[in-house]
Amino acid sequence: MRTSSFCSDGSCVGVAIGSDEVRVVDTKSEGVLSFTTREWAAFVAGVKAGEFDLP
Repeated sequence: MRTSSFCSDGSCVGVAIGSDEVRVVDTKSEGVLSFTTREWAAFVAGVKAGEFDLP
């Protein structure tokens, strides 16, 4: 699992990439979001393209 470089006091976001699933974990709430690898690739492409940039 990869964790954010912005982790502090045990509050981290981690990403675990499997062969057919990507899980995003919030260590503070212990919640998990699951995505297909195709959904994750589309999200990452959107981030790189600036689709989620704040105004």
